[in-house]
Amino acid sequence: MLDLAEGYWPHILFTASVLAGAAAAIHAAMTKEEVRSAVGWVGVIILSPIIGALLYLIAGINRIRRTVISDRRALLQGEIRAHFASYDATDDLVADGFGRRFVAMKTLGDRVTHHRLTTSNLIIALDTGDEAYRAMLGAIDGAQRSIILETYIFDRDRIGERFARALIEAVKRGVEVRVLIDAVGARYSVPSVLGRLRDGGVIVDVFNGNVIMGLRLPYANLRTHRKILVIDGKTAFTGGMNIREGFSSEFSGDMCSFDTHFRVTGPVVADLFAIAAADWRFATDEMLDEEAWALDPPETEPGKAVFVRAVSSGPDRSVETNHKMLMGALSVARSSIRIVSPYFLPDRELITALVTAARRGVKVDIVVPTSNNLVLVDRAMTAQFDQMLKNHCRIWRASGPFNHSKLMAIDGRWGYVGSSNLDPRSLRLNFEVDLEVLDCAFVEALERRIDLAISSATEVTLEALMARPFVVRLIERVLWLGSPYL
Repeated sequence: MLDLAEGYWPHILFTASVLAGAAAAIHAAMTKEEVRSAVGWVGVIILSPIIGALLYLIAGINRIRRTVISDRRALLQGEIRAHFASYDATDDLVADGFGRRFVAMKTLGDRVTHHRLTTSNLIIALDTGDEAYRAMLGAIDGAQRSIILETYIFDRDRIGERFARALIEAVKRGVEVRVLIDAVGARYSVPSVLGRLRDGGVIVDVFNGNVIMGLRLPYANLRTHRKILVIDGKTAFTGGMNIREGFSSEFSGDMCSFDTHFRVTGPVVADLFAIAAADWRFATDEMLDEEAWALDPPETEPGKAVFVRAVSSGPDRSVETNHKMLMGALSVARSSIRIVSPYFLPDRELITALVTAARRGVKVDIVVPTSNNLVLVDRAMTAQFDQMLKNHCRIWRASGPFNHSKLMAIDGRWGYVGSSNLDPRSLRLNFEVDLEVLDCAFVEALERRIDLAISSATEVTLEALMARPFVVRLIERVLWLGSPYL
């Protein structure tokens, strides 16, 4: 047998490469919804069938098949379920408060997301890491029944140690605690915090594989980028804030990075819990349906402000949900679009929507950091700036330390905040969670934050962009070609 294999190994290798390449190419052609993605992968596979097929297996298959708890309220019965339903926003309430065009946004959200637009929520912005961490740790210390924490990065540093101690103490008090950390994000610090938590009795797991033993194929390129903390089913924290001391001025001084996190109460907390619980079930097969995880009806009066919807997106049946919501919002804008994003790499559809809005007279302002923690991403996104600057959009480079916030405000009425960056990874590969907010006071406060950033920012001009050396611009374009995987 060995002699036969030795004599015919070229034929065996050729047959294996044809079979592997054909299988991968057929899968890409049949499953990819974007023609550019399908053509790109088929081209790579044809040029190198075995290596191309292996790359496609690792990075190209982006649909996770899993059971999703689409709405925690579906598990409720009788009067409690009816009570939760009374908080759902109606078309008339949205039209009376914000205009008929935002009824169209409600309809879009109803059709593309798994969660309802709910009334009577309270959302408070936490502008710095120190403020956010203080509020989160206080909520953990006050937990009585349950804590679920899902995050992308949980460093084993001085801030991470504070969270670890608080979670361990909660377990000692008899609180049910579950912690889910992304498999990639768990290894941003070595050793990871996983062992520290487990030694303290905290039930913890990683999302989508263990990077020590090797990532779970074929989903190695897919991560949870969500940041959700739910306490006793009543209070939630979400936004862009990872757990690491680089965002704390206490430890990093004046050069600490900035981010914006949010404390939320009201009926939307049930949906944030549902998202985190579904991810926990995917990672561990455990259903969080015991009494400790039960939902109490909100205490606020139905029908009042603030209107909030939880928007979950990711490479399962929620693929590109955030992209669809953003496209809808850009299409209804009449006066202003304000965006803050650390990694601004929108696809062609979003660029077209932005420049179309600008051409019809909408003021479009995009704020990105001057100082970026990902240099390659910064170079790649700079390569796209000319497409917007030529079409009446304004781009600003914010001064000061790196700002990791993800904020969008439309016409002073509609806001979108959370974990999603405007880049291919967030829009197609990562699991993300955002909040759609309809409330004039909240969105006007977002706009004041954006105005403050613009007041000390430097405007990017097309003339200055094109005056840079050709070699610099060429390198940026080359990096831009690889932007879907940066």
